[in-house]
Amino acid sequence: MITLHIERLRPGDDLRRSLEAVARRQDIGAAFVLSAVGSLAPATLRLAGRDRATVIDGDSELLTLSGTVSRHGVHLHMMVADADGRVTGGHLLAGSIVRTTMELVLGIATGWDIRREIDPATGFEEMVAENLHELLGARGPD
Repeated sequence: MITLHIERLRPGDDLRRSLEAVARRQDIGAAFVLSAVGSLAPATLRLAGRDRATVIDGDSELLTLSGTVSRHGVHLHMMVADADGRVTGGHLLAGSIVRTTMELVLGIATGWDIRREIDPATGFEEMVAENLHELLGARGPD
């Protein structure tokens, strides 16, 4: 079953840290971003293949935000357009600050838990998803 969590962030809120806080406060095991609309200043991302953050100073509009959210952590990608319309995308990092508003809609996957574990093949923390109903031997409709 999917339930919704809808939240508005305010000016000065850190987008990533706020999503992490929502997941902990709501004890969310597994969720995903359905919709995110708002503005940032600055926007902080890690671009593909880079180890350091890229900061887009000035005003930007959030074009997309996608990924997973859980009390164990988040994995989020975003694209933003700066004041000249240039688009940049990558991993959402802390330091992406809401400028005017951020309207978020999360889909919460009831009965699931997402955590991250180091994958020896990639060297990165990768998603491990568990269906808690299956672990408990629960059955759905036949």
